[in-house]
Amino acid sequence: MATDKPFNPFNYLSPRYWPTWFGLLLLRLLILLPYRLLLILSSILGNLLYFLVPGKRHVAEVNIRHCFPELDNNARKQLVKDNFKSTVMALFESGLSWWASDRRLRALYRIEGLEHYEAANSKGKGVLVLGGHYTTLEISARFIAFHIDKIQPIYKPAHNALVNAVMTRARRRVLDDLLSNTDLRAIVRSLKRGKVVWYAPDQDFGRERSVFAPFMGVETSTLTATSRLGRLSGAPVLPFYSERLPGSQGYLIKILPELDNFPSGNDIEDATRVNRVIEQEVRNAPEQYLWLHRRFKTRPEGEPDLYR
Repeated sequence: MATDKPFNPFNYLSPRYWPTWFGLLLLRLLILLPYRLLLILSSILGNLLYFLVPGKRHVAEVNIRHCFPELDNNARKQLVKDNFKSTVMALFESGLSWWASDRRLRALYRIEGLEHYEAANSKGKGVLVLGGHYTTLEISARFIAFHIDKIQPIYKPAHNALVNAVMTRARRRVLDDLLSNTDLRAIVRSLKRGKVVWYAPDQDFGRERSVFAPFMGVETSTLTATSRLGRLSGAPVLPFYSERLPGSQGYLIKILPELDNFPSGNDIEDATRVNRVIEQEVRNAPEQYLWLHRRFKTRPEGEPDLYR
C-alpha cells in the first residue's frame, strides 16, 4: 500500500512551494463556479495554452497524426486544440474531485454496467478494473466511489510534493486506499483480500516488463502487468470507461463485461487485447485522451524517435 505521510501543510511553507499554494488556492476558488462556466473557461484557457506550450502541442500533434492517419490536417489540428481544452477541464475536474460536495457531484453523472461489477465481485477473488488515461480519470474515481466502497487505485506519485500530498489526502477521504505502482506484492494482496484495484497501464515506461503491441495502429511499448496481476491473483478483469458528455450534460461512467479467457498465457496477445480495449474507448471521445503524454517514446529496435 501507499506509504505517504499524513498531510501537514507546515511541511510545505518554503518559498519554492508558494507558486503551488497560489495555484491550489486559485483552483479551489474556481471550482465554486457553475459547471457550465468551468467548461467555457477551459475552452478559453485551452486555446491559449495551445499557443503557449509548443513542446506539448508537438507531442499531441505527433500522437494524433500517427493514430488518426485518416484525418486531414485541419481535422487533426482541431483535435489537438480540443485536447488542450479537455486537458484544462481535467484540471478543474481534479479540483471538483478533491473538494466538491457529494451532493454537487452526484448530479453530474450517470453510471452503466454495475451488474458487471456485481457479477465479477461475487466470485470472491477481488476485481481488477482496467482503465485508461482519459482526461476524466480523476473525477471518475470520485463518481465510482459512490458505488464501490472498496476500490483502491494504483497510482504514480506526482512530481510536485505538495500537489502529491494534497492529491493523496483527497483521494484517501473517498477511496479505500491507494496502491503504489511499484509494489506488485501489495497489489496482489489487495486483490486476494477481495478489494477492487483500479489500474491504467497505458503509459510508456520503457522496455522493462513490457512488450510491443499495437495501439491505434502503432507498435507500442505496453506493460505486461495487467496479465501478471490477473494470473497471480485470479481476479477477473473489468474494462472501465469514463466520458465527458457534450455541453453541460455531465459524465458517463461505464463498467464493461469481464474479459473472458484473460490472461491467455501469451504476453503479446494479452497486451494487444488490453490496448484494443482502451483503443475502442478512446475512439468514442478522442479529444479526451491524454495525448500530451509521449505514448510512443520507446520504439522497436531500428525505428526512429517519433517526436524529433
